[in-house]
Amino acid sequence: MLFSELALHERVQKALSELGFEQATPVQEHTLPLAMTGKDLMVSAETGSGKTAAFLLPMLNHMHTTPSPKTSTRALVLVPTRELGLQVLKECEALARYTYIKAGLIVGGEDYRHQVNTLRKNPEILIATPGRLIEHIKNGNHDFSDLEYLVLDEADRMLDMGFGPDVLSIVEECHGERQTFLFSATLEVRGLGEMAYRVLNDPARLKLNSVREKHANIHQQIILSDDTAHKEKQLIWLLRNETYDKALVFTNTKARAEEFVGKIRVKGLKVGVLHGDMDQRERKHVMRLLLDGKINILIATDVAARGLDIKGVELVINLEMARNGDDYVHRIGRTGRAGEQGLAISLIGPDEWNRMSGIERYLRLRFEKRTIKELPGSYKGPKKLKSSGKAAGKKKPAGKKGAGKKQPADKQRHREQKNVGKRRTPAAEAKPATATTTSTDSGFEPPKRRK
Repeated sequence: MLFSELALHERVQKALSELGFEQATPVQEHTLPLAMTGKDLMVSAETGSGKTAAFLLPMLNHMHTTPSPKTSTRALVLVPTRELGLQVLKECEALARYTYIKAGLIVGGEDYRHQVNTLRKNPEILIATPGRLIEHIKNGNHDFSDLEYLVLDEADRMLDMGFGPDVLSIVEECHGERQTFLFSATLEVRGLGEMAYRVLNDPARLKLNSVREKHANIHQQIILSDDTAHKEKQLIWLLRNETYDKALVFTNTKARAEEFVGKIRVKGLKVGVLHGDMDQRERKHVMRLLLDGKINILIATDVAARGLDIKGVELVINLEMARNGDDYVHRIGRTGRAGEQGLAISLIGPDEWNRMSGIERYLRLRFEKRTIKELPGSYKGPKKLKSSGKAAGKKKPAGKKGAGKKQPADKQRHREQKNVGKRRTPAAEAKPATATTTSTDSGFEPPKRRK
């Protein structure tokens, strides 16, 4: 579908043309027509699929065709992280450049009094993280009585981060007669159904993909590592020998990110670090260095796995394997965006094999196994258990107590009785990744929102 085929205002169309947006992505193609009819939506689509424009365009179009300059905030977009908030703000400003519509940002780590002034200016669209917005609500710095749109972006991540109660508290402050969009990379998260029940009103469900579906344009590999020192050598080799414009390296802890940024920097590579202990000024600085090309490698914790939309990321390396399948999907989703090709490599140590195998089962795929011939290692994966002597038909050595002795019949019967009702479950075979499907209201009928 071409954007020109949609009934968007000419000023919105002008911004789209200037940005080079002509063909709608699948999530935009299926979301925009429904959103423009006033329908509540619950949307699942992979990272980098164009979700932000999918919810911004309907509200920008409506606000420009139906101006209400004397009302309070007309749209609220809740996001889990500062980084995602900045990304949404940037895209909103780009799409609204030829309209009167203004957007404001309320996130942690920024000056509180400056944010009070932002709220007093009454922007049409407010983008906020739940924790900081709750502070303003408690101090009476908000007015959502005229709210027309509520967007929960990356709703599953907000639940993971413990923002569920804050989100529901914010929803209680919003105008009841609003249109609500819930967007996420996966809808298969515990608690998401309850949130949908509380905030959505007879929604249409659009499932553009499953989190378990393989990213067709991301080449996924694993390289086995002996230990941390071996990983360090492999990482340096990859960063020096792979072809990429920008690379993201993920760790599970802030301490490991800080440790490796120093080790990489002394090798002459241009690297920066991003983690949760950094304040907003430091985060902005490192992101500016990356965008300006002064660094081309970023070592980050999962704070960067969602919300960062950096052009030119062609390589993602998991220095430490993600803790679960959803986090893995969001990490590698930083590359291969908007139809581009990407490479994701995970370095797997002996203590990470089971975690890696669990993620393979969850995603229903098999990672390509790769070796670096210049850095051979001794770890080849878990050893296969040898058959026991009994299973091989070998007898116990003579002279040992009980050798060759059969169990009494009564003991055998007793053991069989104890096992009555128990059965062995065969190991589940990994299924191939399913094709991407799209469905509207397919078996999803939550009750209407409570009054």
